[in-house]
Amino acid sequence: MRPRDRELAERLQAVLLSFGRDKRALPGIRDAARQAALLEQLVESIHRVRFVAAILERNLSELRAEPNSELFDPLKGAILQQRRGNIDEAFWLVFLFVHFGKHARAGWRYAREVYGRLGDAGRWDWATVSADPAAFRSWLHARRGELKREGVPRGFGNHRKYESLDAYTPNGTGSVVETYVNWVGPPRSHQELFEQAYLQAGGDPRKAFDGLYNSMESVARFGRTARFDYLTMTAKLGLATIEPPSTYIQGSTGPVRGARLLFEGMKARLFWTNGWSNLTLNYTWACKC
Repeated sequence: MRPRDRELAERLQAVLLSFGRDKRALPGIRDAARQAALLEQLVESIHRVRFVAAILERNLSELRAEPNSELFDPLKGAILQQRRGNIDEAFWLVFLFVHFGKHARAGWRYAREVYGRLGDAGRWDWATVSADPAAFRSWLHARRGELKREGVPRGFGNHRKYESLDAYTPNGTGSVVETYVNWVGPPRSHQELFEQAYLQAGGDPRKAFDGLYNSMESVARFGRTARFDYLTMTAKLGLATIEPPSTYIQGSTGPVRGARLLFEGMKARLFWTNGWSNLTLNYTWACKC
């Protein structure tokens, strides 16, 4: 671990110990190895948050927003579009960033080639897709074989590895895109959708997040992780004034097992779930480590 990371881990360790002493017992970190593993995961999570903050301050190549370039990156492209004042396009690129993910070998290929229409004229940008989702599905159906061509790495990112490029099945990319468009509800803009949620929440960023999170249930294949990743990324980029009120781990597998390990001995599921949420949010949002 780098010296800077060791310093961060020591600060986090102090928070853990203080929380366990003053707020709620944490039997799961009494074992040194388990405590070290948790600290490493927290440090890595904070790195990911800080990475977004860092690239927001960088001078980015315009090619990051160009799908015909190998340098295309949907997240950096979203930042560039935001800087240009194209707010709907910035939200759309965040959606593509989450839906396709970054494959370990293929990188952003699926996002790049779909967004860039495999080099055809035009792009599947927000204005084009939202105006005619059926045309997007028809194109995807016609070009799915080329997207999945042999001889080049392909695939969705790790968290999206079970997704499909199918245009017309209920759980394929065609359905994901069309239900996302319906969720935004053109001609309503993304900004109007998020501002409406904020007003309905009485100006409470946490209630606004929760309202948007629950409403995104209508987006096909956007489960707990995808919704959380999408909404938190819009907040990190400054596109939305929202903040997660919890970690939304109910119904998960790994996170629930981790919470049980950390709070082992507790009997009420809801009790330790809320404890885990409060503790984790203390690290990532409240204390701004």
